[in-house]
Amino acid sequence: MRVAMQRFFNERGLLEVETPAVVGAPVTDLHLHAAGVDLGDGVARWLHTSPEFAMKRLLAAGSGDIWQACHVMRGGAERGRLHNPEFTLVEWYRLGLPMAAMAAETAAFVDVLSVAAGAPARGLTTLRYREALQRHAGIDPLEDDDARLRAAAAPLGLDAATIGAATRDELLDLLVALRVGPALGHDQWCALTHYPASQAALARLDPDERRLALRFELYGDGIELANGFEELADAREQAERFAADNDARAARGLVQQPPDLRLLAALDAGLPACSGVAVGFDRVAMLATGASTIDEVLAFPVERA
Repeated sequence: MRVAMQRFFNERGLLEVETPAVVGAPVTDLHLHAAGVDLGDGVARWLHTSPEFAMKRLLAAGSGDIWQACHVMRGGAERGRLHNPEFTLVEWYRLGLPMAAMAAETAAFVDVLSVAAGAPARGLTTLRYREALQRHAGIDPLEDDDARLRAAAAPLGLDAATIGAATRDELLDLLVALRVGPALGHDQWCALTHYPASQAALARLDPDERRLALRFELYGDGIELANGFEELADAREQAERFAADNDARAARGLVQQPPDLRLLAALDAGLPACSGVAVGFDRVAMLATGASTIDEVLAFPVERA
């Protein structure tokens, strides 16, 4: 699979890069836990949860199209059938490529890896987030009120207090995880596109519909395999999103995280119009080999590391 991956990017003219695993700023995302690292010099550092910030700094410096495969670490409760705290991400960025084309290229990449492992190619189907929630969960994520979302989430097995305390985006995430996601990607890979603006993360908003973000996730056999964006290049808007993340952290009693000032400086200097995606290599290997757990495709899961 590694040879097929290298060939895929070489054929498209992408430059392979390496970025640090130990970084000077963590992610602020409420749902990601960056593990701290003590190098003995009194400087706060973290293990990266993704090479995204560093790769965008390279893009702003004029690197052109780039890719890398690297180990990343996510702490907290990231352990289960589909989760190991340390795993392999394949991440790449393409200048001038819109979201739809990036989703298609992601599906082509996953097909290449699958064929290399002896599984068939699948091709791609695309489904908008709003349509997916209407079809598989019976709610409209843009128009229905929070009470309607809670009613839809009530049969999913969580206690009433948890459902009652959940934010709107948490309710939507729950419905996607338990109702929508499992229905996607069984015959073809499925790109779930146009997430609500409140879940944009590092994606730019859709200029034709500001309630939506130019973000997609790729699913196979009901499993999320990739997360991609048409990338936000506005430093001020990104700083506002970092601040909003920390406000949400404070409301939950979580540690607030320092924003990555080097990333903001790179965006301010000028990030070229581009799309990027991160693919969970180990999950793709699971599907391609017929494994039922991520441990089956890892030589050293966390308990044996």
